[in-house]
Amino acid sequence: MDLNPTQYDAVNTPAGPLLVLAGAGTGKTRVVTYRIAELIRNRIKPGRILAVTFTNKAAGEMQDRSAALLGRRMKTRPEISTFHSLCVRILRRNIRRLGYPASFAIYDRGDQESVARAALREIKVADGLLRPGELIYFIGRWKSASVGPSQAAATAQTDKEHLAAAAYRRYQNALKAAGAVDFDDLLLCTEELFRRFPKVRKAEADRFDHLLVDEYQDTNGSQYRIVKALAAGHRNLCVVGDDDQSIYGWRGAEVTHILRFKRDWPDAKVVRLEINYRSTREILHWANRLIAFNKLRHDKTLRATCSGQKPRILQLKDEMTESKTVVDEIALHIKQKKRQPRDFAILCRTNEQPRAFETELRRAKVPYVLLGGMSFYDRKEVRDVTAYLKLIARPHDDAALLRVINTPACGISHAAVKHLTEVAINCNKPIWDILPDAEKLGGVSARAVGAIGEFCAMIGRFRSQLKNTAPVEVLRGLIRQIAYKDELARLYPNADEQQSRWAAVEEVVNALGAYSSRTDKPTLAGFLQETALAGEQDDKESQLERNAVVLMTLHAAKGLEFTDVYMVGMEEGLLPHRRAGAAVDEERRLCYVGVTRARRRLTFTLALSRHKWGKARPTQPSRFLYELTGQTDNPNYKATGRKRRRGKGGEGKGDFI
Repeated sequence: MDLNPTQYDAVNTPAGPLLVLAGAGTGKTRVVTYRIAELIRNRIKPGRILAVTFTNKAAGEMQDRSAALLGRRMKTRPEISTFHSLCVRILRRNIRRLGYPASFAIYDRGDQESVARAALREIKVADGLLRPGELIYFIGRWKSASVGPSQAAATAQTDKEHLAAAAYRRYQNALKAAGAVDFDDLLLCTEELFRRFPKVRKAEADRFDHLLVDEYQDTNGSQYRIVKALAAGHRNLCVVGDDDQSIYGWRGAEVTHILRFKRDWPDAKVVRLEINYRSTREILHWANRLIAFNKLRHDKTLRATCSGQKPRILQLKDEMTESKTVVDEIALHIKQKKRQPRDFAILCRTNEQPRAFETELRRAKVPYVLLGGMSFYDRKEVRDVTAYLKLIARPHDDAALLRVINTPACGISHAAVKHLTEVAINCNKPIWDILPDAEKLGGVSARAVGAIGEFCAMIGRFRSQLKNTAPVEVLRGLIRQIAYKDELARLYPNADEQQSRWAAVEEVVNALGAYSSRTDKPTLAGFLQETALAGEQDDKESQLERNAVVLMTLHAAKGLEFTDVYMVGMEEGLLPHRRAGAAVDEERRLCYVGVTRARRRLTFTLALSRHKWGKARPTQPSRFLYELTGQTDNPNYKATGRKRRRGKGGEGKGDFI
């Protein structure tokens, strides 16, 4: 009675390979848990069933639901866990064959950095050439591609990569000598065991008669091969997933695994779950139309069980108008007590976009939570830049001074800063007031004294400039003066992370420019007051329990649903992102995920212009808007991605063409 016909079919297929294509909102978790319960009801021993997913929360939910369905009938439980937990259990039983103790340790990030630092010292790498964090980044990238120390040198291209490849072997040897593995090794060592020791693979596979894999579209290469090894004997493999929601290619997931399932298992049965219990017919019509533009996908069409309002498209003057319009609408609905704050979600493509919405939500006194990362204002690069602004506005701000006095490094040692801080405390003075006397105080090297003098002179120059120069120009000059872009390049070897962090710095400049343009007498102090940092973040689950508007990235929204969804920044360069390159299909899937989060109302917004480095630049509507609305015969759609054109629609209108 609780299952529709296709769900019933998926639950009651008794054996053999089974692919359940579970579209958004079609009851995927219900099918997995009912299938486990049905297998047990049909006399499959619970301990002979293995179900694997990606998070502890999902695993716990499956376990609890299965137990609730069976009640007293289930005296023992099936093995339901994450991939990494499964690998830990396998390795505890077998890792001695690889030269590790059964009681191996699992190293966290701090442990990894210690090992990496020792490895770099061993090959005599100077501090400035390759840092421990950089080495860990390179090793993690190699391990996610199943590249071992012996193959890393062949894949290295830059000087840093060649140094990292040389240190990789020493890093791995040190782990093994300590009887330890890192997080990536849990998958790789399991793979190696299965490859080198067929008897081990068979013994582990023989522990189970049925294997279920949730979110199969998110598996990486190692996970895919482990699943195949475990299921090869009994062939009772049920995988559940949706290729249209594969959005984690950037972290190793391969959508081809679910696309080629029938090729891997030619006798597989395919069941499509297409009845959506979440969204309205109008929302799903747009979602289906959008995702159909991806050619490499399993054919499926979501069908709704209810009707509602047609989605809206709002074209607005700029990103400030966009954020204000969205927040004002939300605030009005809450004020009229038509809806609760928790009914609303604002979905962004990048980590920088929430800044303007945070500002407006605070202004409107609308409660909100930020998911999918720390608050924009808590990011290191944002804290660094704003600390400089605080110091220029108020030199006696000790916290700001201590944060930036040697950021980027300029020759003022930690020992010198510590000594000056102790003197200031003893004299009961702000640190800034004693900096001019650094040479007389003793305990500070000549080099540090010179650097302190240059630092104070720089802050003084920018303070003077504020008297007759726009604050945004002062900030641009400051960022150039301290060469902060070079600092980000030094700290973060990943080009995408560098660009993301630099975009956050640009967003601070944009925020200051926007503040100045809407304020009669803009001051640095006024801007800093407006951008007061948000509070510390709770964990994701507890935040979602709060009665608050949810502000998050599209990636963080997967698996969630909301009554009202605003998808903002629907412009070329944002969605699809300019760095997507040929990976437009994954960007389209990301857009599809956003659309299918909405239960009753869906609004898209785009800005006619958006600030770049403090200056307004014209934008182009996202190609996905044309696809969503069936207007792909429009000349502007044909030009997307090649020639930038400004939309013609008026502010607040649905016509974005």
